[in-house]
Amino acid sequence: MLSDIEIKTLKEMGLRLKNARLKRNDPQKEFAFRIKVSIPTLHKMEQGSPSVAIGTWIKALSKLGILKNFNELIPPEKSLFKKYESLKKTGAKQRARRKI
Repeated sequence: MLSDIEIKTLKEMGLRLKNARLKRNDPQKEFAFRIKVSIPTLHKMEQGSPSVAIGTWIKALSKLGILKNFNELIPPEKSLFKKYESLKKTGAKQRARRKI
C-alpha cells in the first residue's frame, strides 16, 4: 500500500504529464497512440494511478522530450577514482585541507 506522500507524488506527476501534453496541443488520442498505450491507460497516468508500468512513463517522457529530467531523480554515483583520473589527465592538483 502506498503512503500519502507517494500517492500525492503520483498525482502531481500525472498532472505534470497532462500539462506537458496540453502545452504541446497534443490530444489524448494522438499522444496515447504515439506512446503505444490505450486512451484509458493514458488517463490513468494523468490521474496518477500506480498501476502504470515505469516503461510506459519512460516512453511518455521520451516523446515529450523530457526524459533527461528523469535521470536526475537518482543521479549516478560519483566515482572518486574517475575524478582522480580526470584531474591527473588535466594536470590539475588539489591541496589537502588542513584540519583546524
